[in-house]
Amino acid sequence: MKIIAKAVMSLVAMSLSAATITVLASEPGIKIEHLGTNNTIVRVDSDSKYLLLPVQESIDDATVKIIVDGKLERTLAVRMAKSKVDYTVPLDLTPYKGHDLILDVVTSQSRSSVREAKDDACWNNLAFADTIDTTNREKYRPIYHHTPLYGWMNDPNGMVYKDGVWHLCYQWNPYGSKWQNLSWGQSTSRDLIHWDHQLNPVVEPDGLGMIFSGSSAIDTANSAGFGKDAIVSMYTSAGTSQIQSLAWSDDNGTTYHKYPGNPVITLESEARDPNMFWNDETKLWTLVLAHALDHEMLIFTSPDMKEWTLKSAFGKGLGSQDGVWECPDLFKLPVEGSDESKWVLLCNINPGGPFGGSATQYFIGDFDGTTFTPDRDASGNVPTKWMDYGKDHYATVSFSNAPDNRRTVIGWMSNWQYAAEVPTMQFRSANTLPREVGLFKGNDGQIYASSAPSPELLSLRGKAVTDVKSIKAGAKARNYNLPSVNDGACEIVMDIEPGRTSDVTLTLSNHKGEKVVMTYNPAEETMSFDRRESGVTDFSQDFPAVTVSPTFGKDSRLSLRIFIDRSSIEVFGNDGRFVMTNLVFPTTSYTTLSLSAANGKAKINNLKIYTIK
Repeated sequence: MKIIAKAVMSLVAMSLSAATITVLASEPGIKIEHLGTNNTIVRVDSDSKYLLLPVQESIDDATVKIIVDGKLERTLAVRMAKSKVDYTVPLDLTPYKGHDLILDVVTSQSRSSVREAKDDACWNNLAFADTIDTTNREKYRPIYHHTPLYGWMNDPNGMVYKDGVWHLCYQWNPYGSKWQNLSWGQSTSRDLIHWDHQLNPVVEPDGLGMIFSGSSAIDTANSAGFGKDAIVSMYTSAGTSQIQSLAWSDDNGTTYHKYPGNPVITLESEARDPNMFWNDETKLWTLVLAHALDHEMLIFTSPDMKEWTLKSAFGKGLGSQDGVWECPDLFKLPVEGSDESKWVLLCNINPGGPFGGSATQYFIGDFDGTTFTPDRDASGNVPTKWMDYGKDHYATVSFSNAPDNRRTVIGWMSNWQYAAEVPTMQFRSANTLPREVGLFKGNDGQIYASSAPSPELLSLRGKAVTDVKSIKAGAKARNYNLPSVNDGACEIVMDIEPGRTSDVTLTLSNHKGEKVVMTYNPAEETMSFDRRESGVTDFSQDFPAVTVSPTFGKDSRLSLRIFIDRSSIEVFGNDGRFVMTNLVFPTTSYTTLSLSAANGKAKINNLKIYTIK
C-alpha cells in the first residue's frame, strides 16, 4: 500500500508540474497564468496609465510580447526579476485602453517546475501607477550634464536647433539600464543646460528593427513633401540587416511619423548612422553613412531625402582602422586667423581609441559635393587626429541648423569597454558638455579641430570660492578647498607659466585618499590624467587608466578650464585646443585642489574656483 501511495503522489506531482498555474496577483487587474517553466501569460485590465515591470539586472533578458486583442503589437526585452527587484520600468498602457491586453513572457532562466517558476520576484511586484517616479536615487547622477531620466542611453541622435530650441535625441532603452530595445528618446533645451524630457520615445522599434543612430535636418523648401520646415530624420533600422529609414515631425519635434516607403537605402553589407545636411553649394542633400565593417564612409546625394545616389567612399586604410567606423558628421569651418575654410569629417570608432575602447577621430580636407579629399602631412600621409584625449568621449555629432553659424557638438560620455558596468542603476550614461568646434593651425603646419566649452556654460558659474591673482607653486603643494555644495561640482580656471620646471601637477583629492592627478609636462608639451586611484574603479579592468594629450600650445604657457561633476571631469586646455573627458566615481566628493611643481617654481595666474549654480 505504501508503494502504491508513493506512486500516486508521484503522478500527482508530475501532473501539477505540467499544469497551468493561475495566480491572481496582489495588484487588482493583473491575472498571471504560468504555462510552463519558462512561459507565463499576464492579463492586464486597468485604467491606470502605467504597468511597472520589475527588473533584476544580473539576469538575462526575458522576451515580453505585447498582445492586443489577440494580435502581436510589439516585442520587448526586459530582465524580469527572478530573486530580487533592482528597480521597475514603466510600460505605457495608454494606447491599449479599451482593448484586451496580454503580456506573453518567455524567460531564459532554468526552472525545475512551474511551481518554482511562479516564485520569481517579478510576479508579485507587478504594479500599476499613474505617474513615473523619476526622483534621483543615484549618488553619481550628474548635476549639470544631460542624462536620461531613467534607462540606458548611448549615442546622441537627430540633433537639431529650431525656433530657439535645441532638440537632443538619443539611443534609449526605456525598459532597463542595459543596452536593448533601442529607440529615440528626446530632450529639449533653450540654453543647452536645462533639459525637458519626453517620457516616451519619439521613434520606436517596428517591423524593420530597432532604431539605431541617425540625424535630423529642417526641410525649409519641403523637398521631401512632408511639409515646409518639417524636421526630417534619417536613422538606421536594425533588424536582420541594417537599412536606412526616414521619419518626420510637423509639430516641432513633439511627435514623429515614419515614412511608409521605408527603407530608403539598402546595401549588401552593414552600414549605419546616416548623417545628412543640405549643401548650399550643390543644391542637394548630402548624406554620410558609416560602412562600419569596411572602415570607410559612404557619401550619397539626393534632391528629396528619399532617392539617394552613392557618389563616393572615403577612408579605407586611413586613420585608425582597429574598430568599426560609426556616427559620421561632415561640416565646413573657417580656419582661425586666415581666410581659408576646410571641411571636417568626424569618424567615431570602437574599439581603437588612443587609450582603448571607443573614441572620436576626425579628418581635415576638402569636399566638392561628392568626394572628400583629406589633407596630408609633410611626408604625404593622412595623420590620425583625435577630438578628445580622454577615455569617455564617443559618438560626437553636431546640431544641424545651429544659430550664428555655430558648430555645436555633444558626445556620449562613456566607453563601450565598461558602459554597462558603471556603478549606476536607475540610469546609465550621460552626455558631455556642449562644445563649439573650430579650426586652428598647429605649430607643425597641420590644421586641427578645437572644442571649446559652449558660451552658455558661463551662466553655470556661481560664487568664486577661490580667487587668486598669482601664486608660485613648487615642491610643497599649495592646497585650496573645493566647494562643498552640490557634491563638489565646480569649475576651475587657471593659467600656468611653468618657467623651468619639469612638470606642474594638479591633484584633486578627498579625505579617503582617492585622487585624480593631472600633470603638465612643458618639455614634451603634454598633459596627463591619472584616474587609477580616483575612487570606485574595480567594476572593469579597463577603467583604471592614464590618458595623455598634446597641448597644442603656442608657447609653454597653458590655460585650463576644468569642469567637475559628480562622476566626470572635463579638462579644456588652451581654448579647447585639447580636451580630456574622463569618468570618475569617488566614494565621497573631492574636497581639495593641490598645486605643485618639480625642479623649480611655476607661476599660477588667475586661479578661480566657481561653484555651480
